Amino acid sequence: METVSETDVQFWMAKAVDWGEATSCSVLLDTSRHLGSLRSFLQQVLQGLQQMSSTSEAMKTFPFVGQFLGRLCWNPCVIADDRSQRLLLWCLSCLYSAEPLNAVERKANMWIKNMLCHLISEEEGSVAHATVKHAGLTPKRYHSEALQKVVSLMIEEVIKSCDGLPNTSARCSNGNIHAMSTACAALVTCPQMSPLIGALLKHSMLCGSSCLNQEFIKEISEALISKRLVLEDEAVVNLWCCSPTCLEGAAVSLLESVLSDHETLTQSLDKYVNDSLLPQASADHCHIFLTVNEIFRNVLIEIDENLAMRVLVQVFTVCFLQRLTGQKPQDRLPLRAYFPHVMPSLLTPLLTAPSEVPREAWLDHLSWIRSLFQSVTENEDAGEDVRAYQAVFEAWFLLVQCGYWVDTAAELLVLAAPENAGPLLWLLTFFHHPTNRGHQRSQQIAVAREAWSHLRMLFLTRPPPPRHLSAVKELLSSSLSANLVLHLFSNFTVFSHGPVSIITEITDKVLTEAAVKRRALWILASIRCRLNSAATRDDRVHSRLRTLQDTLLQT
Repeated sequence: METVSETDVQFWMAKAVDWGEATSCSVLLDTSRHLGSLRSFLQQVLQGLQQMSSTSEAMKTFPFVGQFLGRLCWNPCVIADDRSQRLLLWCLSCLYSAEPLNAVERKANMWIKNMLCHLISEEEGSVAHATVKHAGLTPKRYHSEALQKVVSLMIEEVIKSCDGLPNTSARCSNGNIHAMSTACAALVTCPQMSPLIGALLKHSMLCGSSCLNQEFIKEISEALISKRLVLEDEAVVNLWCCSPTCLEGAAVSLLESVLSDHETLTQSLDKYVNDSLLPQASADHCHIFLTVNEIFRNVLIEIDENLAMRVLVQVFTVCFLQRLTGQKPQDRLPLRAYFPHVMPSLLTPLLTAPSEVPREAWLDHLSWIRSLFQSVTENEDAGEDVRAYQAVFEAWFLLVQCGYWVDTAAELLVLAAPENAGPLLWLLTFFHHPTNRGHQRSQQIAVAREAWSHLRMLFLTRPPPPRHLSAVKELLSSSLSANLVLHLFSNFTVFSHGPVSIITEITDKVLTEAAVKRRALWILASIRCRLNSAATRDDRVHSRLRTLQDTLLQT
């Protein structure tokens, strides 16, 4: 058959004989390195077998095929590769005779059955089972342990390549490490390979050199994102340090999953973000935080009014700061290293969490923050150059990252006296409308104050006045300040002192559109994250918050 050349047959037959059962490091490396081209050859054999009319014809045309497939079926490296194993199963299935015509075909059928049992089951009575019975192992466990043994030897070799060397990056055996990573590329989804993958990634970190095969890095990244590979946390962080592309992929994956997965609205978003490992990695490695931050920054520029994106940035920053403050002081970099584009005077008041400030001092703290932001916006209002606009953006982006202070301002507005509302409303307005396009800031602050006045009457008066109910609905339908009004409304539903039944009734009447309900759920998720990190817990507020989330999800 033209599909399989004699030269290829001789080459692969020799390889199958040399490999045997792959019980040494060198054989495993060679087998792994050739897996891709082996699959191509098996595909050619399969195509040839599919054209045969009987097993007898197939054995006559391909006299090597029985011995060749039989040897490969006992190679743990080949069997560990799902695609190679699948091709072996197809080839064996093509050789099987549904109606054997002679003794040769009947004997071939018995052998094929045993090989199939060996590959896909642990059935007693098979040749595979009998062969390893004396060792007290099933075929599946036998091959798993054989592969684990070889992997352990390779891990020892990786560790020894850097052990005790004063100048590690200059003297470790990068050539051998690169060969190992090349061989592992085809097997990254095999569970037994995870420890070796971790050792190779750690080696790359310790040596500070890019000695890993890039295809290996790519395969690991894709397998992690698709959840076909599980690695220890240290190995994942080492991967991100080795490959900026993998780190970017992880950040984008978190972003996409949070923005597209409705389930994230029903669970603790801070737990979801922490499970991504990015906050811890960012606290341990400044460049990881800067990379993730830059990705979020660029996305936020494109969709600056997207509440879900703002909440994700806020929750990520909260989780990061919690991890950072948990480190020993001598191990921490100064905050300026993590926020290099922001005015230093903004860092201390913004990065101090509300839980670290006495509640009675919240208003003064927020007034201080407002005054700092006002000074930043003065140059923009005066029509200064591009640097002024950049300064405003950086200040606003820090406010988004530290959105817990905006949530705190919105909470205080629920019960604030009119004389104290000014700084809080200004800060809330700046958060939702950072630029003063067309000198609209004063108009937007007026809308915020109007919405606040209506909400006070709506939530503090019994029964809720219909006139104020209609006014709030009308303000929510305006594109100018809809998110600002919704932010205020959501905090009134959580922190006002009225009965839950009245609150849910108001919510049902005001939030009637699905898109508005979804945006409100993101604001509630932000509030929940802040409350989770608070020093004290108010069970009444948490209970009301859960009730509101359930109400919005069900309607």
